[in-house]
Formats: sequence, C-alpha cells, structure tokens
Amino acid sequence: MAEQICFEQKDYIFSYRAGALLWRDGKILMQKNMDKEGFTLPGGQVCFGEYTTQTLARALREETGAAIQIGRLAMVAEVFFQWKKPCHQINLYYIAELKNPDALPKEDFFAYDSLGQVQSEKEFCWIGADQLKKLKVYPSCIKPYLQNLPNEIVHLQPKDLED
Repeated sequence: MAEQICFEQKDYIFSYRAGALLWRDGKILMQKNMDKEGFTLPGGQVCFGEYTTQTLARALREETGAAIQIGRLAMVAEVFFQWKKPCHQINLYYIAELKNPDALPKEDFFAYDSLGQVQSEKEFCWIGADQLKKLKVYPSCIKPYLQNLPNEIVHLQPKDLED
C-alpha cells in the first residue's frame, strides 16, 4: 500500500480522508475508536496515487470485510481540530451500499484499524435518527446532514476548531 496522505509538520498535522454514508433499515453506520469519545463515519486516510473512491472501498474491506458499491459524492468537509497538535483535515463523504446486504452484522460489531504503526480497536454501530441526536459526531458540521442529505454536494467549512 502506498503512503497515507496524513503528515505531521512542526506546528500542525494535515489529513486527507474519505468516508461512507452507509444506511440500513433507516440507520447509518458509524464508527468509534474504543479509546476515544465520539463517532465518525467509517472510512480511511487516502493513500498517495489512490482515488478517494478506492480509499473508501479499501478501508471498509480492511476494517469490516465488506465490499461496498460507492455512489455519488455527497459532502466535502474542511475541518480544523486538535489532534496531537492542530490538524487540518479534508473529508470527502460518499453515499455507499453494501454489495451483499448480509455482509455486516445488524447489531454493533468490533474491528481493528491501523494508522501508520498504530492499531486501534473500533466499534461499529448502526445509529438511528433518535440516537444520532444524542451522540457526539466528528466532524460536528456533518451531523445535520446525516439523516437528510440534499441532492447536491454540500461543502462544509466550519470556522472554529472542533471539540
């Protein structure tokens, strides 16, 4: 695999990521690092020479074993947040479907993810609209769109550092 487009400079980190908007039975699939608070959309860091759709297919296959069909680009989010140091992250979010509807459990499940040399356990959860309202979602600017996506691409540029 080529090198991930996630690099650290003296004063900041840059990250380029693709994420999936994957629904089943009115619930969206979210992931949570076991050692962190809050949920994100499943996906991964883009690798050099890789299209973001390839990133998404690879990341979901690596983390869950599931093959997905990738649809249209739905959201672009340019966010700033505190990681090990200030991070500038560009996220591309695509609508996706499971190629085999039975490829993932209908209940919560666990998987492992690697970012560089670090491996972390993740919990994957199918989250309904009522539950989603109560959860901390990263980046927070995508939360209003997770249950009601417009037909055009949404470009999000929150001005403040995320929590």
